[in-house]
Amino acid sequence: MSGLILPPGHGRKLVTKAQDVTFKVTAADGSSLSVFEVIVPPGFDVGAHVHTKSQEFFYVLEGELELLAFEPAERTEDTWRSWESATGDKAVTATAGSCMFVPPGTPHAFRNSSDTPARMLFQSYPSPDHEHYFEEIVEIFSAGPSVDAEAVRLMRERYDVEQITPLRFEPPVRPNPRSATDRTA
Repeated sequence: MSGLILPPGHGRKLVTKAQDVTFKVTAADGSSLSVFEVIVPPGFDVGAHVHTKSQEFFYVLEGELELLAFEPAERTEDTWRSWESATGDKAVTATAGSCMFVPPGTPHAFRNSSDTPARMLFQSYPSPDHEHYFEEIVEIFSAGPSVDAEAVRLMRERYDVEQITPLRFEPPVRPNPRSATDRTA
């Protein structure tokens, strides 16, 4: 039996407009958990969600992410960013070296509210659930000009994802540098 060694940048890569996911360790490698490197672009919010069986671990490698991992005193359906637990826990801004562990049954979320991409290591147990989830989300996102919300809902149901607040991808709007020049000419 052999282990697995991957050089930087290697692994199967799935790219969507919302994030880049590189498979690092999978069920095909004999692992009981899946390991991914994820690039989270500015404006991406996975939305608060919960898993009944799965557990997850996130480690911020570069950039910063807002992280949440607790049951709020009151769940709201629009956004998780103002949630607070009965004991006063709130979402935190996590920088490189920060981590988040999420046991089954715990609402959690991450969001990149900065103007630069963040990079994280993401582990999910059991494998290959999240591997299949990422494969299917790429298919759904690339199936047409708009995302089929019902297909996403059914996929989440199959992979133990109860979505509480919506997934959002709202990249920051940057002013066109030419428009300022054009006005002065």
